[in-house]
Amino acid sequence: MKINRLRYIPAALILVLTWASCSSPEKKQERPNILMIMSDNQSWNHVGSYGDKIVRTPNMDRIAAEGVRFTNAFCSSPSCTPARAAMLTGQDIWRLNEGANLWGVLPVQYKVYPDLLEESGYQIGFQGKGWGPGSFEANKRPRNPAGNKFGSFAEFLKGKKEGPWCYWVSSLHPHRPYVEGSGEKAGIDPNKVTVPGYLPDHISIRKDIADYYAAIETFDRELGETIAQLKASGELENTVIVVCSDNGWQMPRGLANLYDFGTHVPLIISWPGKFKQGVVADNMVTLNDLAPTFLELGKTKVPAEMTGKSLLPVVENGKEEKSRDFVVLGRERHAFVRQHGLGYPGRAIRTKDYLYIKNYEPNRWPAGDPPFYGDIDPYMFNWPGETKYYLIEHKNDPKVKPLFELSMGKRAAEELFDIHKDPDQLHNLAALPEYQKVKQELAAKMRNYLIETKDPRETNGNSKVWDTADYFSEVDKTPKPSKEMQKRFKLDSAYNYLK
Repeated sequence: MKINRLRYIPAALILVLTWASCSSPEKKQERPNILMIMSDNQSWNHVGSYGDKIVRTPNMDRIAAEGVRFTNAFCSSPSCTPARAAMLTGQDIWRLNEGANLWGVLPVQYKVYPDLLEESGYQIGFQGKGWGPGSFEANKRPRNPAGNKFGSFAEFLKGKKEGPWCYWVSSLHPHRPYVEGSGEKAGIDPNKVTVPGYLPDHISIRKDIADYYAAIETFDRELGETIAQLKASGELENTVIVVCSDNGWQMPRGLANLYDFGTHVPLIISWPGKFKQGVVADNMVTLNDLAPTFLELGKTKVPAEMTGKSLLPVVENGKEEKSRDFVVLGRERHAFVRQHGLGYPGRAIRTKDYLYIKNYEPNRWPAGDPPFYGDIDPYMFNWPGETKYYLIEHKNDPKVKPLFELSMGKRAAEELFDIHKDPDQLHNLAALPEYQKVKQELAAKMRNYLIETKDPRETNGNSKVWDTADYFSEVDKTPKPSKEMQKRFKLDSAYNYLK
């Protein structure tokens, strides 16, 4: 991938001019269009407008200036398929049966907002992953739950008819594998990136983060190009724009973990002239809230089973009368990385002050069985991923060992973190006497919510479906590391999780 290190400022200027001038007359309509642009595996704090001083995201920052930027937005699960399923259905993952797993299905009985909007007259489309990875065919859904698939937004715009539409640009960035050296080629200095406290501060890790930043900048350019196409179509003023990520970054303690680095995501909503502009909202929200928000925008009935809450009171008025003071999140099986396909089930409650996590099977390996630790990418040791590799290679180094254990070692049944005192969530307070009252209150509040929303893990104990559900990626069940990695880490040529 060739990257021109001088392209950013001119590109930003060109996009500003394009947004301002390259358009046809606006066409008014009763119900707005809805355009969602989603990055893949991007943490909330890796955006310029969210405070990152290194990564360059001029298009995300511009939309934030023209809309509402949520600082406490979370995905329902730190895993692509269930996070997207929860967003599409507006429901918590434990209500979706097999839909709570990666590489699974979204059972056909669960209604998704694209279908509901289409029934009310919207034209529906998406590009990229949409819902997934998984098999929508396996349970007889006629199409991806995200709607009708297109090769590009331009193709959708060209073929659509008059009337409102809802389109999802599902980007592939900044998902791994990153292009090694792409960060430095893009002019990102590895020495200037911030290494979180749960990772070793080593140049190979700094370079890995820089490559991740370069992938974010690629996403931001895609965003700018999409908005320019929207402006040129003459429909910008009729369109609600949503920018977000599906879950956190693909680093140890990130993706597949209930820590903030796996669940805390950027979320920006803009509709200049209709919604508040330049507002920073600290409401506790989840991506599940998008489904009822989109349905209300489309004047379409919100199903009673949706646990998400519309965000219209926030984006229209800048506040919400009865805003939540917590969100509850969960995970079941991420990748097929333990013998017999077992997952690592957990639930978490996040307030503005604390994160409490309940691990239901603390005897299992949270990052996947050794030596692969496959819930951390690269999950099969066959593409670049120096952060994971460095942790494993130096796990006996006294300075690295505690960080290796944080990411890959077994965990307590309960975890509690003070968000303000310990933003990197390094120190588990759950066993300390002075935090017992806080822990018990959070545990009770979470349990009440899980019972209210009919989570099998807290009601009838019928949770085997998540460990036994079909997994539609056969290659994951018998991973084969590359010859280079076999030699580097003294690995066997093949493994079998089905024995």
